[in-house]
Amino acid sequence: MAQDKRPTVLLVEDEPAQREVLSYNLDAEGFRVTAADNGEDALILVEEEAPDVIILDWMMPKLSGIEVCRRLKMRPETRSIPIIMLSARAEEVDRIRGLETGADDYVIKPYSVLELMARTRAQLRRVRPSTVGVVLEFEDIRLDPETHRVTRSDRSLKLGPTEFRLLSTLMEKPGRVWSREQLLDRVWGRDIYVDTRTVDVHVGRLRKSLMQHGGEDPVRTVRGAGYALG
Repeated sequence: MAQDKRPTVLLVEDEPAQREVLSYNLDAEGFRVTAADNGEDALILVEEEAPDVIILDWMMPKLSGIEVCRRLKMRPETRSIPIIMLSARAEEVDRIRGLETGADDYVIKPYSVLELMARTRAQLRRVRPSTVGVVLEFEDIRLDPETHRVTRSDRSLKLGPTEFRLLSTLMEKPGRVWSREQLLDRVWGRDIYVDTRTVDVHVGRLRKSLMQHGGEDPVRTVRGAGYALG
């Protein structure tokens, strides 16, 4: 079964009509959408599968968006997920409060759907640049996600599709140590079972591909932690 590799947006909005319109437009923009209609369910969904971007309404039942944002930004494992806060509160003090709680962007209702899509893409470009066609570069390695071409020192490299996704993940955040479980989620997806040893096999293949024309191994093994680029 083909895996859905589209970047994921968690949409947290308690108004059904708004949720439906935004879900439709996000899907059309190439996002995979998961949705919640209250803050408590939103936290559960993030726990089950960390999204790439969160669009979060301020006023919601059970748990307000501002409280959801505060809790997510306090936790190291969710702190880096971009949050776009939606609110009918247009006062400067409210906007400041939202941003100080940790929101990465603040959009006032009523809003332009096109503008919200653009802001979502902007946040995604910051955290997962390869998904929006940004060419990635690290030292002498260059990866073009749109043409699926990888070069090293201007010489073309042959990579399988799994090695390509693995390299693009590592190149998005050079120096970051990715655990095997994190790489499994990002490269293979959560909805299939793959043994963590499979990661080691594909990292080995990636290393071989990256050094097919010579050069040093750019992939670093961090004992007991995982892998990093550089």
